[in-house]
Amino acid sequence: MEIKRDSYLDQIKSLAWDGQVKVITGIRRCGKSYLLGTLYRNHLLEQGVSPDNIITIELDLARDIRYRNPLELASYVRSIVERSDQQFYLFVDEIQMSDEVPNPYNPAGNKIRFYDALNDLKELHNLDVYVTGSNSRMLSSDILTEFRGRSDEIRVHPLSFAEYYSAVGGDKEDAFENYAFYGGMPLILSRPDDEARMSYLKSLFSEVYIKDIAERRKIRREDVLSGILDLLCSSVGSLTNPTKVTHAINTLQKLNGENRVAQNTVVAYMKQLVDAFLFSECKRYDVKGKSYFEYPNKYYCEDIGLRNARIGFRQQELTHIMENIIYNELIKRRYSVDIGIVFSVERNRSGNPVQTAREIDFIASKGSKKVYIQSAYAMENNEKILIENKPLSMTGDSFPKIIVRHDIRKRWYDENGVLNINIIDFLLDEDIL
Repeated sequence: MEIKRDSYLDQIKSLAWDGQVKVITGIRRCGKSYLLGTLYRNHLLEQGVSPDNIITIELDLARDIRYRNPLELASYVRSIVERSDQQFYLFVDEIQMSDEVPNPYNPAGNKIRFYDALNDLKELHNLDVYVTGSNSRMLSSDILTEFRGRSDEIRVHPLSFAEYYSAVGGDKEDAFENYAFYGGMPLILSRPDDEARMSYLKSLFSEVYIKDIAERRKIRREDVLSGILDLLCSSVGSLTNPTKVTHAINTLQKLNGENRVAQNTVVAYMKQLVDAFLFSECKRYDVKGKSYFEYPNKYYCEDIGLRNARIGFRQQELTHIMENIIYNELIKRRYSVDIGIVFSVERNRSGNPVQTAREIDFIASKGSKKVYIQSAYAMENNEKILIENKPLSMTGDSFPKIIVRHDIRKRWYDENGVLNINIIDFLLDEDIL
C-alpha cells in the first residue's frame, strides 16, 4: 500500500541542490525513511536520475555498520563523488546510529561526529545531502546548533486524516472514527486487526520511545518519566504546569523522602518529551495585550492513537480527542499555534464587575495570516453556543474565525461571519484556512 505524503515530498523537492543538508526529523516510526528512501527516490528515478547516482547508506543495517564511523562515511562518499563530474544524491538513514570517534590528528581533542562529516560533504559541488534521524539521539535543537545554519529541517508527522483517508477510503465517518481511536502511525494500516493495532501502539512506548529518551539523556528516574507520560496523555486539552505535574507524580506514586521527585526534574523530563516530538507545548497568548503567559499551558500528543494506547484506550473523551486532532492538523499545515485569551469586564452573581478571561482554543498563524479556531464537539444549546462564540466576538479584529464541530454536516456562516464546519470537512479541505 502506497501512502501519499505529497506535502513533505514537495518540501524536499523544493530544497534540492540548495547547498544545505536536508535533515528529515520526526517521531520514531512516522515514515521518515519511507519518505526519503521510497517516495523521493522514486521521484528522482522518474526524473532520469541513475540509481548509481543515489548513494544510500542505512546505518541500522549490518552491511553499512562501518559507516557509523563518520570518517569512514566521509571517505567512502568522497571516493565516489570526487572522481566524477556527475551529480550525486546522498541518503543517510538512521543517522543517530553514527558513532563519535577520536580525531586521529588530535586524539585528546574533540571527537569527530556525524555533523562534522556531513558539513564536510555538503561542500562538494556535485553532491546533494539528505539524512533522516530518529529523535532518540538527534533532536531538532542539536541539528540547529551543530549545522550552524547550514541545514534545512523537514519535520515529518504521523499521517494526517487526509493522508490516512487517501489510503483506506470508504465511508468518511467510519474512517474518522478509526483515526480518532488508532491515530495515524503509518504501520497501523498494515496491522490485520484491532488487537494487533493496539499491541503495536502500546509497544512503541515500552520498546522505543521511553528507551530512546532514557538512553540519550541518561534518565535516572524512568518511573517518573513514565508517570509524566501518563499524566500528559490523560490531560490533553487541559491546562497544566510543572507544579501540578510534580504534585500529582509524588501523590500518585506515593513518593516520600529521598524518592520524592523535585520540580526541576519534572521540568527537565517534560522538556525531553517535547524535544523528542512526543508532545507539543501550546502556550497561552493575550490577544489584545499581545504577550504570552508563562504558565499554565496545554500539551498535545503527537499522535492521538499513541495517546489512547498509553492510557489503555480508556478516557475516550471525544471533546479532547478532537481538539488534539485539530491542533496536530494545524501543525502539519505548518502554522504556529497558540491558545488565545481575551479579557472582558463582566458582572458576577452579586452584580459586581470582575475581569473575566475567555479562551479561544487556537490562534493559527503563518506570516501575516491569522485564523481563530474553536473546537466544539457539539453545540447542543444556547449556552454552549454563547460559550464558543463569545471569545471570537471579543478579539477586536477581522481575522477569519472558525468553529469546528462534529454535530453538523454542511458548513455555513452565522450572522457574525463565523464559519461553522464539520471536523471531517475541515481536515479534508486543504484550502479552508
